[in-house]
Amino acid sequence: MSMTSAERRQRIDQYERGPLRIHDALNLVPDEAVKWRPAPGKWTVHEVIIHCADSETNSHMRIRYLLGEDDALIVGYDQDRWANVLGYHDLPLEPALATVRAVRANTLPLLRRLTEQQWNRTGRHTEFGAIAGAAVVLVLAAIAAGYGPAWRASRIDPWNALRHE
Repeated sequence: MSMTSAERRQRIDQYERGPLRIHDALNLVPDEAVKWRPAPGKWTVHEVIIHCADSETNSHMRIRYLLGEDDALIVGYDQDRWANVLGYHDLPLEPALATVRAVRANTLPLLRRLTEQQWNRTGRHTEFGAIAGAAVVLVLAAIAAGYGPAWRASRIDPWNALRHE
């Protein structure tokens, strides 16, 4: 995936704002709705945040493997299984938020100094095939940006509607 240096800076800036976007999105959710499940099999806001911590720590290492290893193998994982087996619903929220902040703060200086060649290094993902370091950052940047609107539509509005019936 080829990007101009301006596009890369924009994505890195978006990546940097991720923890704040998650914090702001969480502040939109009433406390009583954080652990509310919108439908069977759907995650609560609480579980999404716990997942963010696991996703961030995985991505933290994925970027490093892509940079540090030739033909790095990036192992996928079943996020729904992790949520169930690891008991996301019962894990504490604040350490997960702190993990997201810390991992991004640790990765940001690395991203800012990558050369064009490093930015485009590739590896193999067990589910998706060839993957570049740029793709990992793009995905993470985009995900955090969508939490506020997504939570309003899928969690907050339905919770409020049920509460006022």
